[in-house]
Amino acid sequence: MNEVEQSLSEFAWLPEAKLKLLGRLGILTLRDLVEHYPRRYEDRTQFAPFPTAESETPICIKGVIIKVNARYFGSRKIVEVVLEDLIGSVLSQRIYCRWFNQHYIQRMLAAGHQVILYGRPKIQKNRIYMDHPEFEVIEDEGEENIHMGRITPVYPLTDGLRQRALRGLIFQAVQQLQKIEIDGALESRTHALIQIHFPESWEAQNRAREILALEELVALQIIVQQRKRAISGLKGEIHAGAGRLGRRLMENLPFRLTGAQKSAIEEIRRDLKRPVPMNRLLHGDVGAGKTLVAAIAMLDVVEQGFETALMAPTQVLAEQHYRTLWGWFSELGIRMALRTSTKQDQSHLALEGNAQVIVGTHALLFDPELFGKLGLVIIDEQHKFGVLQRTKLLQRQPVPDLLVMTATPIPRTLAMTVYGDLDVSVLDEKPKDRKPIITRARSAAKVPEAASFISERIKAGRQAYIIYPVIEESQSLGLKAATSEFEHWRKLLPDARCGLLHGRLSSDEKERVMEQFRCSKIDVLVSTTVIEVGVDVPNATVMVIENAERFGLAQLHQLRGRIGRSEHQSYCVLLTDNEEAALERLSILEHTENGFEIAEADLRLRGPGNLLGTEQSGLPPLKLADLIRDAHLVATAKELAQEIVEKDPHLVQSVNQRFRNVANAANGTFLGN
Repeated sequence: MNEVEQSLSEFAWLPEAKLKLLGRLGILTLRDLVEHYPRRYEDRTQFAPFPTAESETPICIKGVIIKVNARYFGSRKIVEVVLEDLIGSVLSQRIYCRWFNQHYIQRMLAAGHQVILYGRPKIQKNRIYMDHPEFEVIEDEGEENIHMGRITPVYPLTDGLRQRALRGLIFQAVQQLQKIEIDGALESRTHALIQIHFPESWEAQNRAREILALEELVALQIIVQQRKRAISGLKGEIHAGAGRLGRRLMENLPFRLTGAQKSAIEEIRRDLKRPVPMNRLLHGDVGAGKTLVAAIAMLDVVEQGFETALMAPTQVLAEQHYRTLWGWFSELGIRMALRTSTKQDQSHLALEGNAQVIVGTHALLFDPELFGKLGLVIIDEQHKFGVLQRTKLLQRQPVPDLLVMTATPIPRTLAMTVYGDLDVSVLDEKPKDRKPIITRARSAAKVPEAASFISERIKAGRQAYIIYPVIEESQSLGLKAATSEFEHWRKLLPDARCGLLHGRLSSDEKERVMEQFRCSKIDVLVSTTVIEVGVDVPNATVMVIENAERFGLAQLHQLRGRIGRSEHQSYCVLLTDNEEAALERLSILEHTENGFEIAEADLRLRGPGNLLGTEQSGLPPLKLADLIRDAHLVATAKELAQEIVEKDPHLVQSVNQRFRNVANAANGTFLGN
């Protein structure tokens, strides 16, 4: 076994007590330890002077403790440390550091200790305070000083594991790496690891980070490219008919297709004409017309004599798709069925075995006898399913074509990674008759004003949504809930007919409520995010979202997409209790309806895992690479991975040789910047 993969328990220099603590961080092997990267660095070649004013950004200072005391404020214990500047001048002020309810701090610090502090200074009663600063006690150093007088790494920790101890263990680990001789092949990687942990300069740290980030991205892209090759090697069939049904549908529509829709339809038709399984992503903004593009693809496949399946993540969305498609397909004589339960006797429409188009939820995955001649699988909002569920419908011979759709616009870097195994069609145009949605972020105290505005719109003949993040109240979360607030809104809107919709209602109850809302028998629908995608009620022109700070920007954009679907002016009000932290972020939605801009902002704020469910993607996590900061590396990683998989599809070539290629490419990229 490669020594890099050895268990840490096999190394004599690692105490058993530390093994348990490292295990809490998921660090079990030498590789895990050397890939536990710093979360930041401190320039300990020089320290900031003791502050005399507040600072919005944290500073790093060095001083000596002159007093440690503890006191109680109610039930809270406060440990306070008074610090003086080691090389203080007549202008220097003492710093008062406070930790609340952290009893162990008192045992770690004592008068006379020299310490390094990292925190944000603030002024209270003419004193300079730091609350909960990070700290490290300066001790006598050995011959090789890894803690002081250098650019010093600061790592993520766990209870019981101190910064100095972990830094020492990682220093031992990178030394261990240098002793491992694999014909010198890992020399460049080991050098990069040394420089990422204990850099000689900021330039060396940056170069090492680029090399290791590119390595992560290449590893990810190799998996993506292997998936793509595996699908392209499968036996498919030609599923495209002559296109007569699709043309009849388009001729009967009361509107014209956008240029983006026409392009996507042509790209899909080209795939359907090939005897290789289609593996395509159709993504675009809310209201851009993905369902119509999918419908025309379905008609092509049905015309050729095959069945099609459309899978949606929720019953509400599946029923919406069924209703929309039935409106288009019924006059064309297409036989349809809806399946929203794993039990056939609970199906919305009993299957007779001859349906040409079957719409459903994940229930479609559980009946191998459901399809006789499946030609096309369409998965809507695919990031809510995950890779394993996505591929389950494709486990048949010949393999059907696959079209996955999402209304979450995807930043280019994510499209090349999470969906890198798919060909991509983009819908970046909206119908020209849609008016911009007026969006405003406001304090939660504005609920009475929101109720008044909703009343005005109802009197004008319109309808409204009121959205909550949870179904029931929770003291731990401190969020407003749909069920409890429903009664509150009935009192605020005494003349309105209010309905309640959430995921715990039975299938029949959900359908009854949605049908009443569609038919304008309900004026105001109080709901959770069960209506996030697919629901289409053109007369609904107002949306109020409570606790808006709890949602990502992309999800808020999705919710907002339920309105603005007619010629009437629409309005979205985002209410938040957490004003200072949230209003600035929410203001992004006030200024743009461009889903791609919003997706980029969401990626920066929340990361790719939260934005698109990458935890379900089957791809390795990125420890060091950042899809925003390292966007310029993603294309390089894709090219390298394609070259590696093309030349070495079974990855027989050593990891060491692959890293040489990565290091050379990263060095070229770095030097070229």
